Amino acid sequence: MTEVKSHEFEGFLQKSARNYRIFLIYGPDRGLVSERAEALAKATGIALDDPFALVRLDASSLQNDPGRLLDEANTMGLFGGGKLVWVKGSASDKVLGDALALLAQNPPTDSTVIIEAGDVKKTSTLRKVAEPSRAVAVVPCYADDAKALNALIDRELGAEGLRITPAGREMLLELIGGDRLASRNELQKLALYAKGKPAVDEDDVSAIIGDASAISTDEAIDAILTGDRNGFFHAMRKITASKTPVFLVLQGCLKQFQMLDLMRFEMDERRTPSAQVMQTLGRGIHFRRKPAVEQALKAWDGASIAREMNRIQAAILQTRQKPALEESVALHTLLSITVQSSQRQRSAR
Repeated sequence: MTEVKSHEFEGFLQKSARNYRIFLIYGPDRGLVSERAEALAKATGIALDDPFALVRLDASSLQNDPGRLLDEANTMGLFGGGKLVWVKGSASDKVLGDALALLAQNPPTDSTVIIEAGDVKKTSTLRKVAEPSRAVAVVPCYADDAKALNALIDRELGAEGLRITPAGREMLLELIGGDRLASRNELQKLALYAKGKPAVDEDDVSAIIGDASAISTDEAIDAILTGDRNGFFHAMRKITASKTPVFLVLQGCLKQFQMLDLMRFEMDERRTPSAQVMQTLGRGIHFRRKPAVEQALKAWDGASIAREMNRIQAAILQTRQKPALEESVALHTLLSITVQSSQRQRSAR
């Protein structure tokens, strides 16, 4: 098995990628999946604007013909030379797994195959096929840690001849990181805004950074917690317009309810006042969000919080099983919780 860890990717790209013909890139950070797939595609040396050398496949096209991936990979380009088969899109895990199984048994000699997948579990057919195979390089993509984020900040700002103050960096690290593509977009906007300045500071960060990972999703989550339907729709429109994956809201909402569950336990079992719970367990919450969280803490009881956590977990599972329905499943689930929250807020008054 060849698994390329996050900190190994740049070295792998420079030294070892040429030894493989099949790549599986997967993970919850879709921006990073896309970025690394593109980096591997460029490393092949194949012209990405040549329609005779590059074949783009939607994964759903393999639904009734998993052998098509093998056929495309072993078909020589019209004018000879290398060929790149790049698979994107949504399909069932088994479909992609079956297609990859056929390909891994007969790896191409002249072609390169790149498969972009979503957040697939270790038990998935796709990973069960790819990970034991010596013919496949597996590149998992998880949210950037602090080291990777600092490197990204230095790279993007450094490209414009900018440095950043310690306070500005600290604030920036709190606002980016959920998705590599979104983080990069935000940093590029920041670099453009601060161009010509000796250094980027916290005022620049505050003025320009939108929602690489937290701000827009937190706005939606706070609307859900307080039962603000208009606020929820407004936040979701912003999220959709910025191309932030909707699943980030589902994940953020689950984390928030898990925190509420822990806080509620402290209140119910240990008779701890809500204000004290907010000071201890809620100290990591941004001060602007604390009123919404405390309001929800008073309105939701333990049993109801547990029920909503189960609802969100079921929705997350459904989005993984049926990626094409991700947005509709997420919106329906989150809106239902917002309505429940609205009713609870009214009852709590």
